[in-house]
Amino acid sequence: MLFKETGDRKLPTIILLHGGGLSDWSWDKVAGELKSMYHIITPVIDGHGEDGETEFVSIQDSAKKLIAYIDTKHGGKVYAVGGLSIGAQIAAEVLSVRNDIAEFAILESALVYPIKGMTMLTIPTYKLFYGIIKQRWFSRMQAKSLCVPENDFGHYYDDSLRMSKQTLINITLSNGNYSLQRSIANTSAKVLIIVGSKEIRIMKRSAELLHSRIKGSRLYIADGMKHGELSLMHAEKYVEQIKDLFEK
Repeated sequence: MLFKETGDRKLPTIILLHGGGLSDWSWDKVAGELKSMYHIITPVIDGHGEDGETEFVSIQDSAKKLIAYIDTKHGGKVYAVGGLSIGAQIAAEVLSVRNDIAEFAILESALVYPIKGMTMLTIPTYKLFYGIIKQRWFSRMQAKSLCVPENDFGHYYDDSLRMSKQTLINITLSNGNYSLQRSIANTSAKVLIIVGSKEIRIMKRSAELLHSRIKGSRLYIADGMKHGELSLMHAEKYVEQIKDLFEK
C-alpha cells in the first residue's frame, strides 16, 4: 500500500481510500477542494495503479496495513477516514477494529452484506475472461459503469493493464464476501454514510445497516446518482456533504 500526500502536514489529516479498479487519481478533484484546509492522504490500495505488483489479499489485510500506517505516522489517530466502494469497506473495517482511530468517517457505497455464490461464480469466470477484461473497448464499458469521468479514462485503462488476475479475483471475492463487524457500533467517529438513489437494492440495504449499527450516523441518499457517482463526478457536492459533517 502506497501513501500519496497533498497539502500541509500541519493541518488536520484526512485519509481517502479509492474504489476497486481505481487509484489515488480518482480523488484529485476532491483533494483539490480540500487541500487548503486539510492534509489529504490518498493511499494506493495493494494491486492497484502504481502498486499493481503487490497482490491484493483482502479487505482485512488492507485495514491492518492502514492502521499500522496511522499508528506509525500519525500517532494512532487522524481527523477523518473515508472511502468509496471497497475503500469504504476497508474504512469500515478500520473503524470496527479501532473505535477511536478517527474523529470523522465517510463511507460511500459500501457493500456490507455477503453475496451468495460469489466464490463459485468469480474464480471460473475471471479465469476465462481475464483477457477480455484487458481489452480497451471492455475497459471503457467498465469505466462508464463505475462512473469514471471521461478525462480519467486513460488513468483507468492504464491501471487495469497493471492489475494481476489473482488481485482481480481477490478483490472481487473480498468485496462480495465482506460482512460488517458488530464492533463498528463502538466507533467514536461521527460517520456520514452515502449511497446513490440509483444503486442496486443490496447497496441501499447496506447503507441502512450501517446507519442502524452506528449510533448518531448520518445517511445521505444522493438523488439520481449511481454507485460512486457523488465523489467521482460531483466533487463539489461531495465536499459540501463532508464539510457539513465536520461543522455540525
